[in-house]
Amino acid sequence: MTDTHAVAYEREIPDILQSLARVHEIMDTHGFDRTIHHLVQLRASQINHCAFCVKMHTSEARRDGETSERLDRVIVWDQVDDFNQRERAALAWTEALTLLDRKIDLGPLRASLRAHFSDKEISILTCTIAMINLWNRLGVSKH
Repeated sequence: MTDTHAVAYEREIPDILQSLARVHEIMDTHGFDRTIHHLVQLRASQINHCAFCVKMHTSEARRDGETSERLDRVIVWDQVDDFNQRERAALAWTEALTLLDRKIDLGPLRASLRAHFSDKEISILTCTIAMINLWNRLGVSKH
């Protein structure tokens, strides 16, 4: 019989997972906008179908003051007027870096980001997106 059970990463590689968690602690010292932090983590998790992360990031966002109405509409952020231009630029960047369509021109997205964020903020945003995609893939691999 073939073993199809998910690997318990937390048991097998706890040191690696702890190191990855420390990356978030370091990123948090840069004071990046928590609202955008939550929105991009939730959007990437939705795209990646990571149920655990969607639930966790929705809860964290609510705890930090985000409204249920906006959280309900993150999935259609580009179809509603609930999100300001800064948030929309971050969400567009999130989708581009999560879906990885080789045909997309990242230049206009970077220009949009620069209208609202410093290069340091874009760097933190990009790392936030990269990290949530990593966590999503670990989470989804356990489904």
